[in-house]
Amino acid sequence: MGTHPDLPAVAPLRAAIIGAGLAGLSCAEGLREAGHDVRLFEKSRGPSGRAATRRGEGWACDHGAQYFTADDPGFAAQVRRWCEVGVAVEWAPRLQVFGVSPEAPRRNAPTLRYVGTPGMTAPARWMAGKHRVELLHTVDALRLQGGAWRLRSREHGWSEQAFDAVLLAMPAPQAAALLQGVHEEMARRAASADMHPCWSVMAVYDVDPQPRFDAAFVNQSVLSWVCAEHRKPGRGETPCWVLHAQPAWSREHLEAAPEQVIESLLQAFRGLGAQGTPRLAVAHRWRYARGTLEHAPPALWDPSSGLGVCGDWLCGGRIEGAWRSGQALARALALQPPRRASCVATE
Repeated sequence: MGTHPDLPAVAPLRAAIIGAGLAGLSCAEGLREAGHDVRLFEKSRGPSGRAATRRGEGWACDHGAQYFTADDPGFAAQVRRWCEVGVAVEWAPRLQVFGVSPEAPRRNAPTLRYVGTPGMTAPARWMAGKHRVELLHTVDALRLQGGAWRLRSREHGWSEQAFDAVLLAMPAPQAAALLQGVHEEMARRAASADMHPCWSVMAVYDVDPQPRFDAAFVNQSVLSWVCAEHRKPGRGETPCWVLHAQPAWSREHLEAAPEQVIESLLQAFRGLGAQGTPRLAVAHRWRYARGTLEHAPPALWDPSSGLGVCGDWLCGGRIEGAWRSGQALARALALQPPRRASCVATE
């Protein structure tokens, strides 16, 4: 679970990881277990990235990632550990499918799904507790100085600490922007990733609007997914539903007013049989919700510069992909330590 006893010993390194979502935290776990000094920088108020939970009076809603599966043996071991410490639990919802999916089924065997508890942020917050995480640090520039890297954040300026390696764990467009003028090949590869937006609406009701199913895959022009958040383990009892829009619809309405988005998604939800009007509805725009880089390795690492990139978009998307990508980058650094200029792709 993050240890690599077959890898050569590496002298302790000072590593900065930009982004404290699952990819960054997985990478940090692998590096810490190898004896390296790791420091994470996160632009938000807390870790977890798109595995996000919004809370209100009597309600909680996972408005980003909804659940995760575990096909990879290493990730399955990590999930078992999360379940043992109480930050994740198996979730067996009553699922329904509306419309015909354009994609083939992922597997023939029954799918085991898991959710964080009491919210999807829980696994990441548990992992972050083992590391030094600098919150509200929006890193916007990198500079190589005296053979080591320094970071600049919008909130705090240039860091006093220098680093042997800088590892980017963020959506591809953000990585591309940060690498521009610093590592052109990595910037080019990140810029070529196909990232999709997603509008998410959190709707809180006095009376449950749809008791017939707990969640549904929706294959229509507006909605892609709906879920009764209050029926997930460990959540509140106030009826709360999350509605996710289709990627194409989200892209077309990327700059729409939140009120317009809320009305469109609620109308589509009513088309699935939902009754009543929510007493509260909030929209959240994920500009880079999900994406992939075709024919990509699970992480990018250049030992000649000490720069690396990890993220779910390099590993097929999803939470499992984020975890695997972070582990791959930690392993790549162990195999090829920074040697201070071409981009090396991990296998």
